[in-house]
Amino acid sequence: MLTYPQIDPVALQLGPLKIHWYGLMYLLGFAAAWWLGRRRMGRFGMNGEQLSDLIFACALGVVVGGRVGYVLFYHLDRFFQDPLWLFAVWEGGMSFHGGLLGVLLALVWQARKLNLRFLQLGDFIAPLVPIGLGAGRIGNFIGGELWGRPTDGPWAMVFPHVDLLPRHPSQLYQFALEGLALFVVLWLYSSKPRATGAVSGLFLIGYGLARFVVEFARQPDAHLGFIAFEWLTMGQLLSLPMIIAGLWLMALSRKSESRN
Repeated sequence: MLTYPQIDPVALQLGPLKIHWYGLMYLLGFAAAWWLGRRRMGRFGMNGEQLSDLIFACALGVVVGGRVGYVLFYHLDRFFQDPLWLFAVWEGGMSFHGGLLGVLLALVWQARKLNLRFLQLGDFIAPLVPIGLGAGRIGNFIGGELWGRPTDGPWAMVFPHVDLLPRHPSQLYQFALEGLALFVVLWLYSSKPRATGAVSGLFLIGYGLARFVVEFARQPDAHLGFIAFEWLTMGQLLSLPMIIAGLWLMALSRKSESRN
């Protein structure tokens, strides 16, 4: 049985200023997206300045959308009681699915500026995302949050700040699936020419399935519990539309390939 190492979530403190590991993981993810994007931008007729603008717009979508999604998807009742809590970002709280919606809006805006189709830009950005997702899950692990359900597996980990039950280190599962595995699959798949929308569709399917599966090992949010059937969580419910949309995009791209 492993024991959570109780890592200090604050990486650096300069007087009253505290720099958390979770924030540094976000910066690492955006930096990785920029670096990987430079290797792909030529295929999309993009220059360095346009890439930087795109990454900044997506980063803004992640932060704003992630916060709004967290409040509306997971704490809607509190929002109705105190709408200004939406802006209490210092209390933490981000939602991937909200961040995804924020990024989609950013892509609509940037596609017009770059004179690209929305799905073309989606195919460009999709392989750049998983590294940031993986880094975020490492941030969750360092922060000792989003722990897993109890298990008797030999890899179980005790989180002393939660209880003394051996639990799934679900943050690490998500790092492996949403981060490393999804990155390898998307990067290799997108290395060859694909019909427009295929890479975006594969991302939606890949993340949706990974998240849906890991939710069976992840502890549901205490204030929400199971949404339906005593097993469906909010994360799974929000991932289902992603899988459906991804399958639809892959089907459309196959039809496009067959016509050509």
